[in-house]
Amino acid sequence: MCCANITVSSRFLSFYGKYDILPVTPEKEEALAGNLILASSSPRRRELLEGMGLAFQVAEAQVDENHPGEPKAVVRHLAQLKARDVAQRFPEGAILGADTLVSLDGQALGKPRDLADAARMLRMLSGRWHEVCTGICLISRGQEYMGFEETRVRFAALTDGDIQRYCASGEPMGKAGAYAIQGRAGMYIPEIHGSYSNVVGLPTALTRTMLMAIGYLL
Repeated sequence: MCCANITVSSRFLSFYGKYDILPVTPEKEEALAGNLILASSSPRRRELLEGMGLAFQVAEAQVDENHPGEPKAVVRHLAQLKARDVAQRFPEGAILGADTLVSLDGQALGKPRDLADAARMLRMLSGRWHEVCTGICLISRGQEYMGFEETRVRFAALTDGDIQRYCASGEPMGKAGAYAIQGRAGMYIPEIHGSYSNVVGLPTALTRTMLMAIGYLL
């Protein structure tokens, strides 16, 4: 089952539930413009934000992404670490951090180490359903907004030849789960339940909701 949820917290308090979208004046919208900073070097996330028509800067977070644990918890934690790292350097910015993992039977599949590792992951995914989980952390004016999205994805059964040809394309490298749904791997994915952009690397509808919470008009 796909899902999305948001948590809003300060440095000292945290709570779950609904929140009000802040009223926005033209002056406030102008002040926010260009203040958004993406705490990620992912070209997919940059492309998705550009597709939303947003003006933003990019500042790569310096964090260790090798965190063991349950995938849903890991992506939330890493998104928060990324956003907090960049927020220390740009305290006046609205910082957007995100992390995405593929989850198969509760096991996290991150970016492959090499093509042999990519082939291993693709054999695991072949003919099966899995989940793509993304955690988002948005830091603005001393508050942290945490979001989470999960999409279910079904892979077709892959032959050894399919896996060899796909790995030879080089596309699996740098991708969680060793595939890119927006690329050649799309032909191996007959069905998804939930957000397509989440599988690419950033759930745009959830991102829009979170940005509206701090005053962006989208």
